Amino acid sequence: MEDFIKTKRKIISYQDGKITETEDTIVTEFPLTIMLNGNEFATMVCTPTHIEEMAIGFLASEGIIRFYNRDISSISIDRDKGFAYIETVKKITPSIHDHTKRFIGSCCGKSRQSFYFQNDVKTAKSSMSKVQVTFQQCIDLMSDLQSSSNTFRETGGVHNAAICTPDGVIVSRTDIGRHNALDKLYGHCLMNNINVHDKILVFSGRISSEILLKAAKIGVGIFLSKAAPTELALQAAEDLNITTAGFIRGNKVNVYTHAERII
Repeated sequence: MEDFIKTKRKIISYQDGKITETEDTIVTEFPLTIMLNGNEFATMVCTPTHIEEMAIGFLASEGIIRFYNRDISSISIDRDKGFAYIETVKKITPSIHDHTKRFIGSCCGKSRQSFYFQNDVKTAKSSMSKVQVTFQQCIDLMSDLQSSSNTFRETGGVHNAAICTPDGVIVSRTDIGRHNALDKLYGHCLMNNINVHDKILVFSGRISSEILLKAAKIGVGIFLSKAAPTELALQAAEDLNITTAGFIRGNKVNVYTHAERII
């Protein structure tokens, strides 16, 4: 499996005035096309691990399915050709329009206007989570996430994400794509009946509006990131009752929305 994730390549390196020929570890990219009920639905460029989880999580985040056992009748992965063949119990033919056009709309009946895909309105729900976490636990969880990724340390070319309790990581996933890493987590939770409403999402990348909406679809109430948020993401987090914290580095934590969950 490691051969699918990364490869070695000879390079020329310049450092401190010296030029050397050395070998570097490079992360791989893998195109995966999802065939839904016999129709081509999407092609994703990803890290080729936990492909089934990613496909399931992606379909759930797009509003195509809600449950794994109830909504999926079959799934098969052809790794050699780069296809995931998925059949749903109800023969869904999704509209391309619903997955490509954004509109300005009010989230959850509130007055603030935010920027959503049409299917986001159906799947991104306000969090009712009561879980709380300390500042030190935020720092510890980020440290655990970063230290667990050998691929990142060797290549620097992937994003990491994890579903956690306040006391530790339950499951972590890695991918070259930020969205893919979250879809893998979502798929894992659906396939293993993990209730995420009392869990925490820890993430290595920037919190954009689309990433925030992905977290809302997964169902977590606390979203911790090593990087920065965008203003549009924070507007959505306010509307969706999601606690966001960023720039978790060293002993620093910046809390942006719904700070009552971080004590």
